Amino acid sequence: MKSTAKTPIPGDGLQGEGNYAAARRHRESTEQFVKSGAVEPAARKAAPHDIDEAREMRDAEKAGKSHAKR
Repeated sequence: MKSTAKTPIPGDGLQGEGNYAAARRHRESTEQFVKSGAVEPAARKAAPHDIDEAREMRDAEKAGKSHAKR
């Protein structure tokens, strides 16, 4: 059976089971975004603006979930 494990390449950012530095940067930027107060305006901007857009978003979500592993 062929292994699917990736061989770490020096300098590629892999650190064991993941890139901890990238995870830390993502977590910090997410915390900063939440503290900035920009979440509510971003959520309102992302919301569907009419029934057709709401249906399109729902269909896209359904299609995406159909590809998810269970």
